[in-house]
Amino acid sequence: MFENHENDDLKEYIKERKDGKTATDAGYRIEERAKRRKGRLNGIVCFIAGMIVSFVLVYVGFVIALNNGGFTSGLAATNVSKLDYRKIEEKTSLLQSIIDKYFLFDEDMTKVEDGIYAGMMNGLDDPYTVYYTKEEYKALNEDTEGKYSGIGATVSQNPKSKIITIVNVFDNSPAKEGGLLAGDIIYKIDGEEVTGTDLDVLVKTKIRGVEGSSFTMTVIRGDDRKQIDLNLTRRSIEIQTVTSKMLNDGIGYVAVSQFDALTSAQFKSNIESLKSQGMKKLIVDLRGNPGGLLDQVVDMLDYILPEGLVLYTEDKNGNKEEYYAKNPDELKIPMAVLVNENSASASEVFTATFKDFKWGKVVGKTTFGKGIVQNVLPLGDGTAVKITTQHYYPPSGYDLHKVGIKPDVDVDLNDGAVIGSDSDNQLGKAVEILKSEE
Repeated sequence: MFENHENDDLKEYIKERKDGKTATDAGYRIEERAKRRKGRLNGIVCFIAGMIVSFVLVYVGFVIALNNGGFTSGLAATNVSKLDYRKIEEKTSLLQSIIDKYFLFDEDMTKVEDGIYAGMMNGLDDPYTVYYTKEEYKALNEDTEGKYSGIGATVSQNPKSKIITIVNVFDNSPAKEGGLLAGDIIYKIDGEEVTGTDLDVLVKTKIRGVEGSSFTMTVIRGDDRKQIDLNLTRRSIEIQTVTSKMLNDGIGYVAVSQFDALTSAQFKSNIESLKSQGMKKLIVDLRGNPGGLLDQVVDMLDYILPEGLVLYTEDKNGNKEEYYAKNPDELKIPMAVLVNENSASASEVFTATFKDFKWGKVVGKTTFGKGIVQNVLPLGDGTAVKITTQHYYPPSGYDLHKVGIKPDVDVDLNDGAVIGSDSDNQLGKAVEILKSEE
């Protein structure tokens, strides 16, 4: 058995540090190294302070933009409590000295600094607020244009456990061909555990990549938690986020898997196609839809609803931004919306507003419950933070965050049922409801 006899020495060393003295030559050497590090540590602390000042300046500009130039006195009402930078400097100096004396491995100061800033964001206790390193932020700057080299699947992340789950697998995709299934939990990429990695970073740095390149994804599948290695090859994929088909009795079915830059156009095109086939009633399926671009949702709501407020956002200072349906045309036919526990964010915006307008029935299970907006703010040195800045609300003002949207008709999906198929009992219930309406 290995025993560690360093604890007493470590406690004594910390006590000596607090007393302003050291008792050994090693201690003096550590003090010298600490002095040499002091400039760097001061730089880290000053950078943190500068980061906060920069954020305030950026945020002021952000609020001005949101209010169309009408900046309010909201910042005066913000929390005036401040971090004790002197205390932070003293403690980081102490920690650095301990690292110098005891840490077994080589120290990567860039990673240490990034860890400090990431910890600051983590201390806000908001799973959606994160710090991005230079590499992560560079990857995130890829455009969301609906075409990429990837595997053809959508994923979601539990905000508490950080577990990342496959939600949808597209037909004729590398994911489908490689054996990936909805419900699989992503455990490792090329042998590296990824649980806890920010979802956006994981997708753009680990899953997407050079066309034709391959990687191994280890997933956990089923109740027996079996680990399965899947070899996946990236290729250029044009995402069809909207699919449709005609059901019996003049009922059209449109499934929306996510909201990217092409979704609204695809949504309208599919509905117009169904109209030409004699559609008289419509089911919109948002099950497993993790969200996406807010402007796409607004445009889709504008297409089906009458003129009026469709949603609004509000920041910590009460500043609001309102979004309206302005198109005088509307899709005035019996409708139903399908949702489940993986319908999140932008799909919840659509659902909540649909309910507020009393435009039809919502069928399925209570939605995920993400009613907040994040903005990515660059910090000027190639890094950035993604920070929660606003709540969003449907016209009624209902706050769905952390509670979700309850369906009008609650229906569990039967074991073994495949979404969108003849075995889909939730879809069957929506069809039944629409058949009963004139």
